[in-house]
Amino acid sequence: MNTHTLPPLDGLHRVSESQVEQFREDGHTLTKGLLSSDEVNAYRDVVSQAAMKYNTEKRKMEDRDTYGKAFLQIMNLWLHDEGVKKMVLSKRLARVAADLLGVENVRIYHDQALFKEAGGGPTPWHQDQYYWPIDTSNTITMWMPLVDIDVDMGMLTFASGSHKKGNVFDFEISDESEASFDKYVQENGFPIAYAEHMEAGDATWHYGYTIHRAPGNHSDLMREAFTVIYIADGAKVTQPKNKWQKADLEAWLMGKEVGMLADSQMNPLVL
Repeated sequence: MNTHTLPPLDGLHRVSESQVEQFREDGHTLTKGLLSSDEVNAYRDVVSQAAMKYNTEKRKMEDRDTYGKAFLQIMNLWLHDEGVKKMVLSKRLARVAADLLGVENVRIYHDQALFKEAGGGPTPWHQDQYYWPIDTSNTITMWMPLVDIDVDMGMLTFASGSHKKGNVFDFEISDESEASFDKYVQENGFPIAYAEHMEAGDATWHYGYTIHRAPGNHSDLMREAFTVIYIADGAKVTQPKNKWQKADLEAWLMGKEVGMLADSQMNPLVL
């Protein structure tokens, strides 16, 4: 689709005070109808085409590890596709992110298509910010299904209130993280929360430290989801604590030095 014919996503979607309070208390919230059906249909085509074009996963499902079975993950599509860029840099999405975080402006950390194939495995419990060499907990991930989904397709599931503890464990998304986080979530009595159904264009939002997972896709359809990760403007680069943060420093922050603002060309202001 010609980017000039894509609908602009600049009209604001106001979040209520109760949503802001819920987000800060639980570490996650749901916004309904963030994109209209016409808007999401237009951008679904753009994201799906770009995801399939740049997907590098060619192994059969049975030949993949737990992480590989969880989803097809294609990152920073906004750098390669003008249509995706129009969505990622849209003011509507960024305004919700900033309002939930309580900041004036946000920067892009990166986007990613997370397509869980029919028969795809579960995404283990994890914390996103384990991977990020950023000095603030004012980080947020928007997760939007591009198709209508229900609990059989791999609904994002949260441990409410878990963001308040900061980083918990020192390992990546894996069977180990699933077992350890599951025990941790039970021991701390965090309520488990998820939507029974989400329509295309709805979106969940969660802090970088909110513990979350997704069950496997037990349907015959691809669970097409798109995420954008935002960081509060003013965030600085910290010393990487693991090999993944070292990789992120190079990949998403263009190798900026520790203590510098996280404001590389790959981290533009959005508002």
